[in-house]
Parts: sequence; structure tokens; C-alpha cells
Amino acid sequence: MPTPPMITMTDVEEAAERVGGRVRRTPVVEVEPDALGTPASALLKLELLQHTGSFKPRGIFNRILSARADAKAHGVIAASGGNAGLAVAYAAEQLGLHAEIFVPVSASPVKVARLRKLGAVVNVTGAHYADAFAASQERAATTGALVVHAYDQPEVAAGQGTLARELLEQAPAVDTVLVAVGGGGLIAGVATWLRGRARVVAVEPERCPTMAAALERGEPVDVEVGGIAIDSLGARRVSDTALRACQRAGAVSVLVSDEAIAAARLRLWERLRVAAEPGGACAVAALSCGAYRPAPGERVAAIVCGGNTDPADLEPRPEPR
Repeated sequence: MPTPPMITMTDVEEAAERVGGRVRRTPVVEVEPDALGTPASALLKLELLQHTGSFKPRGIFNRILSARADAKAHGVIAASGGNAGLAVAYAAEQLGLHAEIFVPVSASPVKVARLRKLGAVVNVTGAHYADAFAASQERAATTGALVVHAYDQPEVAAGQGTLARELLEQAPAVDTVLVAVGGGGLIAGVATWLRGRARVVAVEPERCPTMAAALERGEPVDVEVGGIAIDSLGARRVSDTALRACQRAGAVSVLVSDEAIAAARLRLWERLRVAAEPGGACAVAALSCGAYRPAPGERVAAIVCGGNTDPADLEPRPEPR
């Protein structure tokens, strides 16, 4: 088997230069203990304020700009539960490219509607991300479009690493960073940049434990996925690149229940007026439910990585009379 590609800090630096001016520098806020229900204050990196409502444009722009001639000739194609597809559609719109996106039937209707609004051709097929990906590969073989993977490409992972680079500029004293994991593109870039600088904690839903299973087995393995965060964290297998980056960085893994994710999402809204999607609230859930317990004095940051959600379910409904 060929050695899986690795990314380096140089790759992340080059990505930062390439995507500069095309992505937002998202804020970091310090939140008091009461807001999250934690023993100490914590930092939140509000990446849900990024273009299209998630961190994804960082890596997607880097991938497309790295192969711009191919993309210009044949357009771009991707498979996504929603957030990566939104980023591909947005980047294509900004760069004047044709985009075709394949999504599984589990994709959020909110995200599918936004994909179409951005001008992408949307194909809804298959029960899970892997099914949509297989369909997109068949289509790419006939059109010659540039394939943009949701997480498993070196250029995508390096682009996501610009988030960690930015975070350390904003909060250089941070000790630990909590990162939600689906397929692993974000944590691959974050772990690459933070290795030797801060601890990395992979946070996953109990029903989507791709990184936990990979770390335990020492290699990526397929897992059954489900639960409330499946639309953004529902990859069946973490990437080799992500696993190797986590192993090199000494990352640890924690799991959180759907109930903890829902509670963290509601707390973010009620206390901070931050409307995170379930996957976006996953890292915060590890703090609020105690799945990760910081040591006294430990400076912790959690990445709120996505906000593509229907906010209607965040407000309590009036009791029927």
C-alpha cells in the first residue's frame, strides 16, 4: 500500500498565503464558566462565522486554487453532507467556475437549499456520505471535473490548518484545543500546526466514532454512523492523513452523546446567542458534559466549527393551551 500523504507546517503556511483575502479571520472569545457549565472559563473559536457557515472554505479554496487551470477547464465536483458542498459551491461562484455537488439523503434540507442558491447543480443520492462520494466519482470520470474531496486531500487538510495558525496568533497561550471530527480534514490540519505547541483533543459523537476507532486499531476502520450530527460528522472512516497527524501530535479522543451535543447546542444559543449546528457544538459538548476535564489552570479552546442549522428548533415552543 502506498504511504498516505502527510502535510507539513510549510504546507499550512503556503495555504495561508494562497487563501488570504478569500476567507475570514474569525473571532476568539473568552467565555465565563457559567455560560458553558464548566469549572473554568474557556475560549471559543467561532468558525461558524466563516463564509458559508463553517471552516470548510479554508481547505476548499486551497484545493481549487492549487489546481485552478484544471478547475477552469472542466469545473469542480464534490460529495458532501452539506458543509463542504457549500464551501465548494461558494468558492466556485467566487472564482467563476461550474460546480456539481452530490449529497446523501441525510443532508440537512437547509444546506441543500443553500447549495442550490449558490448556483451549484445538486444531486441527492444514497443513504450516507460514502454513497454520494461513489456517485460523484463516477460522474467525475465522465466530465473531467476537478475532484474536491470533503476532507481527504492534502490541499484540503493544509487549508484547514490555517484555522489553528490563526488561533495561535489570537491566543498564543492556549494549552489545549478541542476539535470535532468527522472525516478528519480539520483535525489533520489543526494537529499538524499544533504539534509540539498545544494538546489536541478529538471530539466525536458516540454514534460517529471514526477517530476513536482508528486510534484504537492503529489504522482507519469503517464504523456505523448515526445520530444528530450525522450530516456534518457522518463519515464512516477517518482519513489516513488525519490519523497520522493525530498520532504524530499525540492527540487523544473523547466521545460525547447526542444528548450532550443537543444540550451544548442549546446552551450556546441561550447563553451566547451562538446558533451552532450539532456538529459545530460537538467540541463544546466535551467541556460542558465533562467528557474532557481540564486540569486546574489549563487554558482550553473549543472550535465551534459550523452553524448551518435551522434556528427554529433552538427556541422553546409555547405549551398548547
